[in-house]
Parts: sequence; structure tokens; C-alpha cells
Amino acid sequence: MSNDRSNGFEAIAPIYISGRGSNPHTVGASVVAAWSRRLPDGATILDLGCGPGVPISQALIDRGFTVYGVDASPSMVAAFHKNFPAMQVQCAAVEDSDFFGRTFDAVVSWGLFFLLTPAVQRALIAKVGAVLPPGGRFLFTSPAEICSWNDAMTHQLSVSLGEPAYRELLDHAGMSIEGADRDPGNSYYYFAVKR
Repeated sequence: MSNDRSNGFEAIAPIYISGRGSNPHTVGASVVAAWSRRLPDGATILDLGCGPGVPISQALIDRGFTVYGVDASPSMVAAFHKNFPAMQVQCAAVEDSDFFGRTFDAVVSWGLFFLLTPAVQRALIAKVGAVLPPGGRFLFTSPAEICSWNDAMTHQLSVSLGEPAYRELLDHAGMSIEGADRDPGNSYYYFAVKR
């Protein structure tokens, strides 16, 4: 794993922002919008690895939610702030975010977990469990299989712990998986709720 806290995303930020980060209808937006229908009106949501905020945070903000974003890429954070000046965003490695000092109705992390080391993934799931109240929701993506590969955009090593390990980690953090699914873009996502 790289020492780059942004996991290679700072180096490719201009490409990402002008591509996926400029299209509110790319993979993930509809899944997140549908997931958010189970959240209370006016919910406050933490977006881990928010990037420029498009499309994931935007799907939530468009539904009237307050989003707190955190990303380790300064360029991504600047783009998020430009796109959503009324929302709070922090430039930090997600596991070090000051936002873990408060509670959220929900946490979302699209396309980030597998970019983190296994130890950070484990610690982050525990932190998510600690900021959610009973009934709070968590959506994240990572392959169902235990595997590793080089990320197509950043060429950084990516690691999936596999669905059984994620289920166990969520359980230890006081969360239960309500469901999991795979979309046409081959993203595998987990829907969890705090007990």
C-alpha cells in the first residue's frame, strides 16, 4: 500500500473530476438515492471518500440531506467545496477525520473501502458503528470475494476482505447487513443498519 493518504487520487484528481466527478448520473447515484429513502427527513450523512461530491453527495443533497464530506485529496476537497459551499468538508484520511467526534444518521462510502489497508478497513467499520445511533444506516462498496488487484485509475493495490469478513466486522461494530447487491457496473454494495 502507498504512503499517499489519498491512495493515488490526488495525482489523478483532474481526470476524475472532469470525468465521473462531473456526471451526476454515473454508477452509484441511483443506488444511493434509493437507499436514502429510508433515512429520516433532514438526515445528516457522512460521506467517506467524498471526492468532488458528484455523484454520491449530490444525490443526497438533492434529496434535502446535510452531507459532511471527508477526502484525503486536497484537489477533491476543493472541488467538493466549490460544488457544495454550504456543506462541510474536511481534507483528511477518512480514518483520522474529526467528524468521528459527532453522530450521523447515516454513513456512505462508495468506492473507497478496498483502497484502504485491511487494518484501516477494520478500524473504519468500528468507527462507523460508533457514530451511528440505533437505526442509523451504512452503505459501502467492496467486492464480495476475497481478492486484491491494482485499481484501474490509480494503479494502487486494492484489497477486499470478502463478504463473510465484512459481515463479521459489522456485527462486532453493532451493525447488521440488511442486504447486499451488485449493479451493472459490477459494484458490490452492502446495506447495514445499527442495532
